[in-house]
Amino acid sequence: MYAISLGDDAELRPLEPWHAGEFLAHLERGREFIGQYIPFGTTETDLPSARAKLQRYADMRAADTGSLHGLWLEGTLVGGVLFLNFDAATGNCEAGCWLEPAATGRGLVTRAMRVLIDWAVEQRGIHRVEWVAAAGNRPSLNVARRLGMTRDGVRREAHPYGGLRHDLEVWSVLAPEWRAARARAAHNDH
Repeated sequence: MYAISLGDDAELRPLEPWHAGEFLAHLERGREFIGQYIPFGTTETDLPSARAKLQRYADMRAADTGSLHGLWLEGTLVGGVLFLNFDAATGNCEAGCWLEPAATGRGLVTRAMRVLIDWAVEQRGIHRVEWVAAAGNRPSLNVARRLGMTRDGVRREAHPYGGLRHDLEVWSVLAPEWRAARARAAHNDH
């Protein structure tokens, strides 16, 4: 399909049902780390369940309600970015991410999300891109900051997970803000 270079031998590619074995191996390497704040990947423990998760997102992509994209580093699947909710009719979407520990600290998610947000805003007419993360999930919140998102607020104790109720921070960027930031970045690159 496509492979978009993110630099440093990293690529953004579709993550599809036929990747189930690779997806499962990736989850096994990072399950504990990934599952600190989100349940993503916690129930995928064999090939059929891994394939079902990927098929669910393939179906969402076909319905234009969400999508899943893998991050490969030196040819190995190490994480991904996604649209959990995608509503082109209202111009709103929610984006998210996950990574295994070996891939953290390289800016992969930030670079990949720039590609996804550019596409959502410029190709699909999305007006508001939202990012929701547990208040304790500093790496995820740092991605929102690096993307130039604004902290809209906190949904207090809204996320029961791991025996605790976590506050959720809601961040967003609006299309005009995104375009202005991208124009400033392009100007500063010259």
